[in-house]
Amino acid sequence: MHRGICFAGNLIADQLKFVEKYPNPGTLTSITQAESSIGGLVCNCAVDMAKLDPNVPVTALGIAGNDSTGDYIISQLGKYPSIDISGIRREGVTSFTDVVTEPDGRRTFFHCRGANALLKPEDFPFSNLQADILHVGYILLLDTLDGPDPDYPTALCRVLAEARMHGLRTSVDVVSEEGERFARLVPPALQYADYCFLNEIEAERTTGIPLRTCGTLLINNIEKCLRELERMGVSRWVAIHTPEISCGLDVETDVCHYKPSYKLPNGFAISAVGAGDAYATGMLLGAYYGWDIGKSMHAAAAVAAYSLSGLGGSDALKPLPKIMAEIEAWQ
Repeated sequence: MHRGICFAGNLIADQLKFVEKYPNPGTLTSITQAESSIGGLVCNCAVDMAKLDPNVPVTALGIAGNDSTGDYIISQLGKYPSIDISGIRREGVTSFTDVVTEPDGRRTFFHCRGANALLKPEDFPFSNLQADILHVGYILLLDTLDGPDPDYPTALCRVLAEARMHGLRTSVDVVSEEGERFARLVPPALQYADYCFLNEIEAERTTGIPLRTCGTLLINNIEKCLRELERMGVSRWVAIHTPEISCGLDVETDVCHYKPSYKLPNGFAISAVGAGDAYATGMLLGAYYGWDIGKSMHAAAAVAAYSLSGLGGSDALKPLPKIMAEIEAWQ
């Protein structure tokens, strides 16, 4: 029986700022456009799924602050009948991110942890949770879940282990953070993950295997990286998505799959905000449907590509069959 998908973790208000160029320290640049949208894994993936297939029940689980920004997040998610927001509790100050986008699409993020830091294992009601898949993130931005646990490497590991005990498949995502915490916090969670979808920056920092040098993708290292993520514990699918190509490993069949990125019309791509979450949502929708990893990667690449045409992470998305038809007509 299909019970739906639970997206848990970061609820964020994104402040999107488009600039003429990224300034050097101590200098000024002009903001050419400014927008606000909801963001973070829970907001992006829940709304993405609601737009791709409103027949898939979605549970949103996390913490929004007791403030007007938290009200805004709740109101936006509440617009979609397929999203159950009863699992969102209110406490503290809502998390927010300033997303600075340069003309070439490169993005820089300035993040305030806020209420997301308070999410803990007790916030996951597994005995009553109606879902087949639990997708949690972002690792590195959930302070309590990233913290210690008496019986597991981290509190997030406890959540993932308990999810599996209750029959859920588990999936994790991570943020592209500067620093050395990847090796300490991400590999332990992979021991309890059925699925993991990372971009090349996150995969490189998790495994230590270089995937870019001087801007060039090291395509021959991607399978090594996939296999290292498998060795760390991912039990079903692991995928690495890049602007040029996405690559996936079906752990159960031991087969690697490669999907070059779709060609898009000139000027189609506006913003890459939320593209990683769009890719993950496409993969999880395929897993929910029972598709194989190859078919799921084709859909995920299309969803991620189509998301580029909106300012916010979910703005441009619509039912998956319409996206696939439009994307494939351009190839």
